[in-house]
Amino acid sequence: QVLGYDLHPDLALTKTLTYVTLDEILEKSDVISLHIPLFPETMHLIDEKAMSKMKKGVILLNTGRGALIDSVALISALKSGHVGGAGLDVYEEEEEIFFRDLSNQFLKDDVLARLLTFPNVLMTSHQAFLTREALEKIASTTLENIDDFFQNGKIRNQIHANTHIATSVQGFSTLDL
Repeated sequence: QVLGYDLHPDLALTKTLTYVTLDEILEKSDVISLHIPLFPETMHLIDEKAMSKMKKGVILLNTGRGALIDSVALISALKSGHVGGAGLDVYEEEEEIFFRDLSNQFLKDDVLARLLTFPNVLMTSHQAFLTREALEKIASTTLENIDDFFQNGKIRNQIHANTHIATSVQGFSTLDL
């Protein structure tokens, strides 16, 4: 079963998913994956309250933006076993950490240091996109956007602040744009 959540459902997707509420996504999913941009309304979308609605042992993945997840609440949920594991390509305070060589320094971020101690947490430091296919897609989309803008003043891939989608595949959920 595939479940989805979107403020603006795409009828073309109803052949592959059933739209439900965000709470239903949280309550029914064994795996939740975030792929949405960060806006004021998505800041800490996954907080203590949201995590309390999730199934015990849920796996939480985030390749969107770090601040979509309240990291302190995630630590608490990991310690209690309510969240069974996390895969994080992003972190909410990443700008001073990711893409820097800190190998000869002490980690000054106590929250990140604690997250890294969990054997059921995998952090990839914004590397999930680093494939030939992903980089080619990024380049072609960027060029299409530039062309669209100069041709008609509009950008086909423009992100609107209040648009996001969530999907669930047999207990696997994803929040996506």
